[in-house]
Amino acid sequence: MTNTERPLAISAPEPRTLDLIFSDKARTELHAKYEIVEADPENIAGLGEEILGKARYIIGQPPLSAETLARMPALRSILNVESNLLNNMPYEVLFQRGIHVVTTGQVFAEPVAEIGLGFALALARGIVDADVAFRQGCEFWGGEGNSSARLIAGSEIGIVGFGDLGRALRRVLSGFRARIRVFDPWLPQSILEESGVEPASLEDVLTKSDFIFVVAAVTSENRGFLGADAFASMRKGAAFILLSRADVVDFDALMAAVSSGHIVAASDVYPQEPLPPDHPVRSLKGFIRSAHRAGALDSAFKKMGDMVLEDLDLMDRGLPPMRCKRAERETVSRMRSKPVAVN
Repeated sequence: MTNTERPLAISAPEPRTLDLIFSDKARTELHAKYEIVEADPENIAGLGEEILGKARYIIGQPPLSAETLARMPALRSILNVESNLLNNMPYEVLFQRGIHVVTTGQVFAEPVAEIGLGFALALARGIVDADVAFRQGCEFWGGEGNSSARLIAGSEIGIVGFGDLGRALRRVLSGFRARIRVFDPWLPQSILEESGVEPASLEDVLTKSDFIFVVAAVTSENRGFLGADAFASMRKGAAFILLSRADVVDFDALMAAVSSGHIVAASDVYPQEPLPPDHPVRSLKGFIRSAHRAGALDSAFKKMGDMVLEDLDLMDRGLPPMRCKRAERETVSRMRSKPVAVN
């Protein structure tokens, strides 16, 4: 294949960058195999016909109109490296034309699941508060420092949502001999059972769990579906761990439930990011805070690039993408997660 025959890929990966998601080796390979045209995501339509007409791939998820897509007869795939599916393109047109829309979000599943386990352990054993007390010289020794401590082993755990992150959570929790109930209305019971978890209603997950992990995506139907009533129904002292998106909870109600002492909580996500300096969650006792960093590991970002390269190679050979996750016709337009800024 000569240099002029390289497939053309439009690069518009914001808020990511090619440097972030490709290692030096992978980026060299990308540029060797493909003609890369870097573009402003907001101005794909402004690219010339010689670019739009030849473009086989888009790396990113820029807003696209049906008119712009009509000018892109060679387009085979949109590779979304932000990983949240935005309702910013005519998905029906893409599906009708057989254009694959794929995401790399599963790269975050393992690192987020691991930090979720860390939150659960910290809440169960009071690790953060004990460390602060020790630094201040007012620590409690031995059993006196364990008045509210408990084990994850043998506990009852609830998971809300069972996509890539929910499955990763089950794996990291597998050694704790816990009873794991899962609520996910988008999955049949058999898939949950085959994954070694117990299908359950949302009510059972909330009322019967010592630890609740929320890893559900934000959709047009579930914004704020976990509110004051949900938190009130939880066991006193239960741990609520939010790992997906803050829009699935009424955050004020969550803070109120923690402030009252009814539950403890940890979150990696917030209604506004970054939070203002005076936001009340910053000083809330019983709440562990993390600045949307659970999945933001360089190893995860670089895995994105490797996955993209593997799927590009498959599609170049007339095969479907296999490493990235394909968007589904029935659910893609219902997703409502917001992109995350990258420093």
